[in-house]
Amino acid sequence: MNTIVIDGAAVVTVDPERHEFTGHVVVEGNRIVAVGPGLAPAYDGARVIDGQGCLVTPGFVNTHQHLYQWVTRGLAADATLFGWLTTLYPVWARISDESVHVAAQAALARLALTGCTTAADHHYLFPRGGGDLLAAEIAAAAEIGLRFHPARGSMDRGQKDGGLPPDSVVEDRDEILAATEAAIDRWHDPSPESMLQIVVAPCSPFSVSGDLMREAASLARRKRVRLHTHLAETTDETHWCRETFNCTPLEYAAELGWTGSDVWFAHGIHFDDAEIKRLGQTGTGVAHCPSSNARLGAGIARAADLRAAGSPVGLGVDGAASNEAGSLIEELRHALLFARARGGPQALGVRAALEMATLDGARILGRENDIGSLEPGKLADLAVWNLNTLAHAGISDPIAALVLGTPPPLKLLLVNGHPVVEHDTVTTLDEPALAAQVAKTQTRLLAGT
Repeated sequence: MNTIVIDGAAVVTVDPERHEFTGHVVVEGNRIVAVGPGLAPAYDGARVIDGQGCLVTPGFVNTHQHLYQWVTRGLAADATLFGWLTTLYPVWARISDESVHVAAQAALARLALTGCTTAADHHYLFPRGGGDLLAAEIAAAAEIGLRFHPARGSMDRGQKDGGLPPDSVVEDRDEILAATEAAIDRWHDPSPESMLQIVVAPCSPFSVSGDLMREAASLARRKRVRLHTHLAETTDETHWCRETFNCTPLEYAAELGWTGSDVWFAHGIHFDDAEIKRLGQTGTGVAHCPSSNARLGAGIARAADLRAAGSPVGLGVDGAASNEAGSLIEELRHALLFARARGGPQALGVRAALEMATLDGARILGRENDIGSLEPGKLADLAVWNLNTLAHAGISDPIAALVLGTPPPLKLLLVNGHPVVEHDTVTTLDEPALAAQVAKTQTRLLAGT
């Protein structure tokens, strides 16, 4: 069994007592076996990582993304959400398993370089003739080496039914439910050490019928998997729900069975006080995507209020076409800054931002017993950040340096005990070759060839 010892580093555990110290973390195989202050005991044959000047954190958990969008970045750069969607849907209607595989590899590699060890992806577009798109991104995650929670999304409400998506990318409800159940049966691994878990995830109220939402919730609970969808992202969505259903988006979702500790919503910007209280009481989670929300001018989620109410709030980079950076470490800083811009200087602290990226994200995915903190017995998903840089020198609190400063380079990223990033380089692929492939894929996709 391979042993890795990280010694002499600042360690932030995010354990129940929130221990922080200068010390060590020891990994054997895919498990953490020791965490504590001071130097580590000697381990015969261990690989020893010099942690001087570094910060060790739990690996970050990305709770919302659309990996396929990596090959459609930079388009509709100044549009609103609905304008952005109507511009991009015709392009996305041409995606294939080949383009999704390339996009997923690139987006997941970028996530790894920014501290992410577990990624949830919401894939809801399945053009006919595009091949097995879910299999393509699952293969990409295995190749990069990240823990993966793909959400089998869906849309059954096209333009002919008053929805936004082109009719060519929507599916029949029965077809969706059958494909989703087949994906769970084929891939979902519920074990504590799982690298792959499937989520049931109709896209949004304006692209999905109420019948599909209701039946998807029933399917997820019968199969004991989690539920995810977009909700309350824009004021346009709120107005549309009021005009169409005579209620708010959350009221509509709740009526269809979409609240509870097995549910999390992407964005959750436009909730009022009563709705935030309801989310907290039901343990319903929210994937906060501050950079994407700002890029599209959708607003600022009330992350601090949601957390105070008891709702688990994780972080997400969202689709790469609405957050071209695709950097999870940047979401910590933006979540903190936007919370303070909205609620004052003490609305969200640096440690709370780190918790959102780690343990809270793990809780949203139902993995808090396995990942999200550095504790003996937990899976070895961790990041070693190099703070020996000009940008971070002189910042005495390493967590403040990580969250408020320039994103630091990664000395090491372990996922399930395996090195995925070393010295700020992904070890599992050829980055320059993949970058060239991404550029070619986007050119072909935009040209329709």
